[in-house]
Amino acid sequence: MSGNAAEDKKKADRSSRLEARIDSEQKVLFERAAALQGCSLSSFVITSAREAAIKTIREHEVIRLVGPDRDAFIAALLNPPKPTRKMREAAKRYKKEAGR
Repeated sequence: MSGNAAEDKKKADRSSRLEARIDSEQKVLFERAAALQGCSLSSFVITSAREAAIKTIREHEVIRLVGPDRDAFIAALLNPPKPTRKMREAAKRYKKEAGR
């Protein structure tokens, strides 16, 4: 142990390892970008991968509506249509199966 609790915790938090094979051209590119940002290659790759992961997840979880699609969605929320017979029957089946 290093004697520094914060340092020990940081090392313990980084217990997982990730390996990837890249070609020499990619490595040169990543090293150059890391140098321009003033960080290590590992730090650059981890930060970049994290940012890409967050962006990808956000793009798949967020629905963006514009123009007529947005207007139709808002109108449906503010003035929902009356449930049809099939919708009422489905709700009854759900409540019965869910024990509600």
